Amino acid sequence: MPTRTLGRTGPTVSALGLGAMGMSGAYGATDRGEGIATVRAALDAGVTLIDTGDFYAMGHNELLLAEALRGRDRDSYLLSVKFGMLRGPGSEFGGPDGRPEAVKNFLAYSLTRLGTDHIDLYRPARLDPAVPIEDTVGAIKEMVDAGHVRYVGLSEVDAATVRRAHAVHPIADLQIEYSLIRRTAEAGVLPVLRELGVGLTAYGVLSRGLISGHWSAGRRTGPGDSRAAIPRFSSGNVEHNLALVEALRAVAEAKGCTVAQLAIAWVAAQGRDTSDVVPLVGARTRERLAEALPAAELALSADDLAAIEAAVPAGAARGDYYPSAATAGRGTRS
Repeated sequence: MPTRTLGRTGPTVSALGLGAMGMSGAYGATDRGEGIATVRAALDAGVTLIDTGDFYAMGHNELLLAEALRGRDRDSYLLSVKFGMLRGPGSEFGGPDGRPEAVKNFLAYSLTRLGTDHIDLYRPARLDPAVPIEDTVGAIKEMVDAGHVRYVGLSEVDAATVRRAHAVHPIADLQIEYSLIRRTAEAGVLPVLRELGVGLTAYGVLSRGLISGHWSAGRRTGPGDSRAAIPRFSSGNVEHNLALVEALRAVAEAKGCTVAQLAIAWVAAQGRDTSDVVPLVGARTRERLAEALPAAELALSADDLAAIEAAVPAGAARGDYYPSAATAGRGTRS
């Protein structure tokens, strides 16, 4: 597994990371045993970066990871944890909480659930509009100084917020949704990250399965699958978006890879000059993980990138990326 360094001050990680959210029911029913086996298979394959959030199924995901990681050398992997999203007993979102006292509270719970004495990368999941980012990052810095956190990250914030946070403590990376059909980071955020020496970890690289090559227009989502409420999966939009996938499939077949591998490799290739972009693969099963892993070493030529761009031009997808209510409730800044 190739490695990359997150920015100028961040850690060295595997060229692909594993996003664990889907193992805790975000996309419908899950198999806990298969999730644990997938985490272990990823580690065995050389994946060292594992991403979670303390609010994923109200701690379920952290507990699952604790079981999957039990017995592993703590220095053989890095845990990236998002915090700060308030949840209700019906799983509804109550908005972000970035107060300094809340940061330390959230961290204490995560350390306990994960069964570790430190978090490698700790980041607020969304910007709390009621709390200056300097205060939130300042609290994380205190936890770095105390040895409970190794590196500070951010998630889904704009370039100006990155600058303000970076002035308080070096930011290792910004986590943001970035894929062939969501490229908002390119115009304003990526140039600032490179100016400051901040890495980018990209989630949603397969757009929640939409551009994986395995989705179909008539597919029904099961209970608890959040994609049922996402406009890009809705009738009228999904057919258009899947036509883009078919154009991408032709490029993948010519390259001798799968659609998913090509889409993941495209994201990784956006850091080709500086090696500062690390895709997070949200595999829930060993089968999907096995498909994704070869993307780490899939080299794309200039001709390949041009063919991909022709198949899926920037801005070609239809439908919003989140339900409007969720966007408002989560305090998204992207």
